[in-house]
Amino acid sequence: MIKNRRFALIFRAASLLFAIAGVLSMMGVFQGSFQFEILAYYTMQSNIFAIVLFGMLTIRTAAGLREGEKGNVGYYARCEMICTFDIMLTFVVFWAILAPTIFTMNGEYELWTFDNLAVHGITPLLCLTDYILFTQARHLKYRDVYYVTIFPLIYLVATSVAGLLGYVYTTSPVDGKPVRFPYFFYDYDRIGAMSFVYIGALIIIFMIVAHGLYLVDKKIRKE
Repeated sequence: MIKNRRFALIFRAASLLFAIAGVLSMMGVFQGSFQFEILAYYTMQSNIFAIVLFGMLTIRTAAGLREGEKGNVGYYARCEMICTFDIMLTFVVFWAILAPTIFTMNGEYELWTFDNLAVHGITPLLCLTDYILFTQARHLKYRDVYYVTIFPLIYLVATSVAGLLGYVYTTSPVDGKPVRFPYFFYDYDRIGAMSFVYIGALIIIFMIVAHGLYLVDKKIRKE
């Protein structure tokens, strides 16, 4: 664990500014538009959580710097673990599941843009890097393994209910029909019962990864 507060402050402040820029760019702010509807997606919400986390860490690290340049910088460690896990879910699902389908589509989605790379790639990796570099080892409790699933499951239930009640995210570029669910792997309209297979598989993956983080923290990581 790195205990240089000045380095931690610079890293966290830069990460905060980058994460904000990524979200604003994804919303179209730098192009003169405000696409507030995009905030309904898990990607954007997990990135906003990252902004809040980096904001808290930056303020707390700046306060700690007054006590000296060297010292503990692992603030809000369990909260950071949960936030890091949840935004890394954005990273894994996008690049492992969604990105391959984008290459096979003829839509207008551009993969290699600043906003897309920021919210789906760089900001999640900044959170993971901060967690690895600065958090204290052996701080997790076993119940944290299950806390990481709270936000993804709430999001899943909330968007499923909204879709079933008629909320429309966009229209399909393929057939022009309304899309009532944000991600294809639980688009009940198009893949039906197969959605539950995807959901079940993702939950299993959540649990395996979360238990892996717990074991790494308890058995491998050192102060």
